[in-house]
Amino acid sequence: MAKKAPRRTAERILEVTLDLFNRFGEPNVSTTLISAELNISPGNLYYHYPAKDELINSLFDRYEAGLTELLNAADGVRDVEDAWFFLHTLFELIWQYRFLYRDLNDLLSKNRRLETHFQGVLKDKRRAVRALLDGMSRSGAVRIDAREVEPTATSMVVVLTYWLSFEYVRDPRHALEPDAAQQALLRGAHHVLHLLVPYLEPAQRSHLLQLAGAYGGGSAPGA
Repeated sequence: MAKKAPRRTAERILEVTLDLFNRFGEPNVSTTLISAELNISPGNLYYHYPAKDELINSLFDRYEAGLTELLNAADGVRDVEDAWFFLHTLFELIWQYRFLYRDLNDLLSKNRRLETHFQGVLKDKRRAVRALLDGMSRSGAVRIDAREVEPTATSMVVVLTYWLSFEYVRDPRHALEPDAAQQALLRGAHHVLHLLVPYLEPAQRSHLLQLAGAYGGGSAPGA
């Protein structure tokens, strides 16, 4: 059997950096730590990524590309089941790059490129949520006054953007650890969808409550 080609150093650097950023937070991870974790010289790291911001930007670019592809799926949402799956998948992507959300304000204050691109991310999320509401309205799953669509979409995006921050503040030592992921994502999806409860048709409302119960959704402990 032919041996697999070794992974390129630049790819390994990004993978390890993402893991360290997620575990410890970007401000707490130095390029020296990244080099030590990879067992390479700082010079080798600088050859591929001459500044820490280049590591951050490269990881953000990957997140943004995945997000753009995923948000396009909002056009296909027609009911609570579709919305639940869409939001859970979205939270999975956010979790994969959770350092961005854990340290969001700090990152934006230091990185102009990230600041401008993240504003685009918020706009794209709002467009996707409006498309979700549109599809559910057309199918009869929700009945919502046109005047309430925009504030409801904005509220949903706020929860999408800051849910992991809430989880982290609630339990800083454990909330963003891998073994906490599944419940954090399910709670997030449930709370975003719960904003639609006043507008859901009765059968759809019942289905949402069933989904939340079946998958352990609901309020975070201590909330």
